[in-house]
Amino acid sequence: MASDGHQTPGHDVDVVIVGAGPVGLTLANILGLQGVRTLLVDERDTLIDYPRGVGLDDESLRTFQSIGLVDRVLPHTVPNQILRFFDGNRRVLAEMAPPDSRFGWPKRNGFVQPLVDAELLAGLDRFDCVEVRWSRPMTACRQNADGVTVDLGGEGATVRARYVVGCDGGRSMTRRMMGVSFDGTTSSTRWLVVDIANDPLGHPNSEVGADPERPYASISIAHGIRRFEFMIHADETDEQAEDPAFLEQMLARMVPRPDRVDVIRRRVYTHHSRIAGAFRSGRLLLAGDAAHLMPVWQGQGYNSGIRDAANLGWKLAAVVNGRAHDTLLDTYDVERRKHARAMIDLSTMVGRVISPTNRRVATARDLLVRSASIVPTLKRYVLEMRFKPMPRYEHGAVVHSAPHGAQSPVGTLFIQPRVDTRTQQDVLLDDVLGPWFAVLCWNNNPRKILGDAAFAKWKALGARFVALRPQTQLHWPGHDDPDVVIVGDRTGGLKSWFDVHSESVVFLRPDRCIAGACIAQLSPDLSASLLDALTLIPGGGDVDSGNGSVLYVPQPAPESSGAVAGPA
Repeated sequence: MASDGHQTPGHDVDVVIVGAGPVGLTLANILGLQGVRTLLVDERDTLIDYPRGVGLDDESLRTFQSIGLVDRVLPHTVPNQILRFFDGNRRVLAEMAPPDSRFGWPKRNGFVQPLVDAELLAGLDRFDCVEVRWSRPMTACRQNADGVTVDLGGEGATVRARYVVGCDGGRSMTRRMMGVSFDGTTSSTRWLVVDIANDPLGHPNSEVGADPERPYASISIAHGIRRFEFMIHADETDEQAEDPAFLEQMLARMVPRPDRVDVIRRRVYTHHSRIAGAFRSGRLLLAGDAAHLMPVWQGQGYNSGIRDAANLGWKLAAVVNGRAHDTLLDTYDVERRKHARAMIDLSTMVGRVISPTNRRVATARDLLVRSASIVPTLKRYVLEMRFKPMPRYEHGAVVHSAPHGAQSPVGTLFIQPRVDTRTQQDVLLDDVLGPWFAVLCWNNNPRKILGDAAFAKWKALGARFVALRPQTQLHWPGHDDPDVVIVGDRTGGLKSWFDVHSESVVFLRPDRCIAGACIAQLSPDLSASLLDALTLIPGGGDVDSGNGSVLYVPQPAPESSGAVAGPA
C-alpha cells in the first residue's frame, strides 16, 4: 500500500473495511477521497455476480456523484423507472412514477448491480491510500484504547488499524465479534430470483403481480436484462425451484417461449427484517446488511447501505484526520437507526400487502387499494412515492435552533438544482460545493454575516462558502469576496426553497444533510453551536494533531472569485 507520508504510530492503516460489496466499496471511495489510509478485505476472490439489487434511488446516485463516479454508473441504469402493481387478473392496482428530482437525480432507477459494483471497485484505483485484498476473511479482531488488531486469512496477515467497519452482510463476522444482537424476523416465504439476458419482453415496463396464485415481479433493467422473481410455495422445495423445468413453468405465465430464454444467473432468497442492537462498539462499526436487513419490496436494502456509507464516511474521515473528536462517530447510530428501522417497517408492510395467497384476503386488499386510488391526494401519495420515509435527524450531528415540531429544514437533505457560476453553466449544485462542509447564504455575503472569527474557523475546516443569488445578479461584482463562490439560481429552485423556509443561512455537512440553519443575524451563534455539537476542530488537520494523520489542506477553487475548495 502506498503511503501518504503521515503514518500513525503503531497503526498499519487508519480503517479496515470488511466486505467488498457496494457499501464497503462506496465507503472506501469516500475515505480515499479524504486521504484516509484504508484496507478493504473480502473473503471472496472477486465481486459477487448473482442476482441482488435492481433499484437505485436519487440519494444513492447523489452519493456516487459525490465520489466522482456517477458518470461511470449511469450507463448501467434505467432512469425514471415506472413500477406498476397488478392484481391476479392483471388489472392495475397502483402505479409509482415519481416526477420529482429535487436531489438532482430521478427517484427510481433500474440498474445492473454487478456492473455498478465493478465501477465502484475500479474507482479505488485512483487512490494510493486505499488497498483491496481478496480471499482475506477476518478471522479475529481485538480492540483496545488506541486501535484494533485484525487477523486475516493468509500467511502472517495481521493488521493494526484505528477503526474497523463491518460491511460483511447479514451473516456479519464483525457483528458477531461485537457481540450485539440482530433483532427481527425471517420470513418463511422463499423467492426464486432469476436474471435473463436478451430480454424476451423487451419493453421498459416493470411490474409487481399481487397474484394470490403466485405473486411475482418482472423488472426491466439495463443492457437487455430482465429480472423475474416468483414466490415459492411452502410445498415446493429449493431443489424443485432450481430445476430448469420449474423455471420454464414460472416463465410460461410471462414469456411466449420460456424454453428459449438466456438465463444469466438464478438464486433462491428468503426475506429478512432485522436490525443490529448497536451500529458501534468502541472502534468497531457496522454498515449495510451487517447492520440491517429488509425485504426487497421497496428496493431499499442497497440504498439504505449507501446511506450508511455516506453518513459514516465523512465522520470517520474527520476523526481520523484530526478534524473532529471520536465522539462524532456516536452520531452515526443515532442518525441512521431510526431511518433504517422505518425502511424495514415499510418494506415489510408492502411485502405483506403484495404476498397474500388467500383469495379472500387478496380480494379485500384489491378493493381497499382501488378505493384509495379514487381519492386524488391518496393516488398522488402513491404515484409520487410520498410514503417513502426520508432521512430527518432530530438528534446527532445537527443543531436545531427551533423546536423539533417546527417546520425546520435541519436534519434533512438540501436540494440539488442545476445552477450557474461565473465560470460554469448548468451544473449540479453539489459539484460547485465540493466534497466537504459548505456554508450557503441567500442574498448575503457569508463573511459579512458570520463575522471574521467564525468565518476563519470554517475556512480552517476546509468549508466552501457560497453566496446564492437570483440569476440576474450572478455577474454583479458589488459583494465579491476572494473566498466566496457566487452561484446564480438558474432554475429558480433555490429561491423556491428559501421562499418556504424562514432560514436564509444553511450549514451543510459533507453528506449534504443540513447541520444547521438560521436567519442571517443569528449565524455567528449557530456557527459556535455547530462547531461544538459536531466536535469539530478548526485547523486540526493542517498539522500533526497527535494521531499522525493530515487532511488535505484546502486549495483555491478554479473560480474567478477565488473560492476555497474543500479537501480534494
